[in-house]
Amino acid sequence: MSQAPTQNRPGYLVKRVQQLLRQACDEGLRPVELSMSQYAVLRALADHPDIPAAELARLCFVTRQSLRDVLNGLRKAGLVSVAERATTGRARPVALTVEGRKRLRTAEIVVTETETRMLAGLSAGEQDRLSALLARCADNLGG
Repeated sequence: MSQAPTQNRPGYLVKRVQQLLRQACDEGLRPVELSMSQYAVLRALADHPDIPAAELARLCFVTRQSLRDVLNGLRKAGLVSVAERATTGRARPVALTVEGRKRLRTAEIVVTETETRMLAGLSAGEQDRLSALLARCADNLGG
């Protein structure tokens, strides 16, 4: 059984799309003064208030150290606030500021437009099927 050329293999194509999506989003987010990593953290915080740092890092596909660096940048930009004290345990809650929510709304437009461009030419059914197939692939790998 012969294998497909590398550029036609599913793993390669997933990585290619991921890289191109990230580049396009980073480019689109530049005027909003956010990177895709920063957007991901803001989005995750909006979706999951009071999330522990370890879970936030996992949702954003970064290490805890990288998350700390991203959060420091967001804090300095006034987009998130970190509580002075932990409410439980050692973790200090992180929350979006008013400016963070505003910037996230603007960034959401950019990311949605980029995803729409990526999915151009696919019907709604094909888009749903693509999402279902990718979710199954992630589940198969334990994610």
